[in-house]
Amino acid sequence: MQREQVLEHALNILEKYGLAATTSLTMLVGELDCSEEEIKRFWPDREALLYDALRYHGEQIDIWRRKLLLDDELSAGQKLLARYQVLADAVNNQRYPGCLFIAACSFYPQADHPIHQLAEQQKKASWQYTHELLDTLGAENSTLVAHQMELILEGCLSRLLVKRQVQDVETARRLAEDVLAIAMCRKNGALS
Repeated sequence: MQREQVLEHALNILEKYGLAATTSLTMLVGELDCSEEEIKRFWPDREALLYDALRYHGEQIDIWRRKLLLDDELSAGQKLLARYQVLADAVNNQRYPGCLFIAACSFYPQADHPIHQLAEQQKKASWQYTHELLDTLGAENSTLVAHQMELILEGCLSRLLVKRQVQDVETARRLAEDVLAIAMCRKNGALS
């Protein structure tokens, strides 16, 4: 049993069924070829595995963002919109990555709960990524535009949790493009 294999499997189950439907450790590791006793040596309960799986997922997203920031072949605008292609690819591959972090905040509403804090940390990292790229572009009022673009992204991710339709990703991408275009027009004085 590989740690990453268990975490990937748990994330896949969470994407398919959601946090509320995966009520036990057994449900999160169900089809893996290992005993519950083996799993419990590393994760004593569902919440421990859930925390570790979300932390692992957050690390994967952080690595993806860092690689994207270092990609000299893409413009800052392309880097801002790249997340929508990743989401579309996932949905087309029958993966539904709706925002597990948004769901975690809802499922664990206490701000001091470790899973809630982990989810908030990931949402802040997403906002910072957006804000940094908007600053690179010199967008006017990059703080407001970052909030707008993150709201679009969170709406898309929330919708994917329920509807699981790639058209929603395309709609969100086009809306984000429009917000970015308007921000750049303001920067250049076209809307003054």
